[in-house]
Amino acid sequence: MKILVGCEESGKVRDAFLRRGHDAWSNDLIPARNGGPHYQMDVMAALWEQDWDLAILHPDCTAMAVSGNRYYAKGKADYWQREDAMAWTLRLWMLARHRTKVGVVLENPASVIFPVLELYGARVQYTHPWQHGHMEQKKKTGLALDRLPLLKETNNVYDEMMKRPSKERERIWKMSPGPNRKRDRSETFGGIAEALADQYGAL
Repeated sequence: MKILVGCEESGKVRDAFLRRGHDAWSNDLIPARNGGPHYQMDVMAALWEQDWDLAILHPDCTAMAVSGNRYYAKGKADYWQREDAMAWTLRLWMLARHRTKVGVVLENPASVIFPVLELYGARVQYTHPWQHGHMEQKKKTGLALDRLPLLKETNNVYDEMMKRPSKERERIWKMSPGPNRKRDRSETFGGIAEALADQYGAL
């Protein structure tokens, strides 16, 4: 399949699909961290570059995540940024549905965009890193799906994870400030990338 992984510079999801023989491309406004097939451009422009079968989208969550309500909720000074982000993401969703033959996945943490996307045909689920082999407790991942089945868990390590100290199982949530903090916190876990490639790449 021809697969676009939009708003991804890590190449994590793209490479999972490449390993399974798909024609997969990452996309971001900046170069891919590890090279590889990559469109350095606006994601909406990238959607017009090929006739895609599948799009996996990772729009910026900063203004839309519910964890940012103290800054971006209605009545706050930066609410306009949330409104702009939601309007842009809805346009992206509608274009991706139009430009793909098989389906669309849009990934975000707990986000105000999901109820909006449900009004436009999305099926929303939440998955966790610990359902896919990672000892990480507080990194719930939301998926808005178009024409695709729910993602199935692949390696549930919850019981083993809970035996560990909280500082070990809350590594991402408690990540120290630094120049790469936002990048590293938003990177897709390898187990989830493999699950996406295994399950949606086989459709």
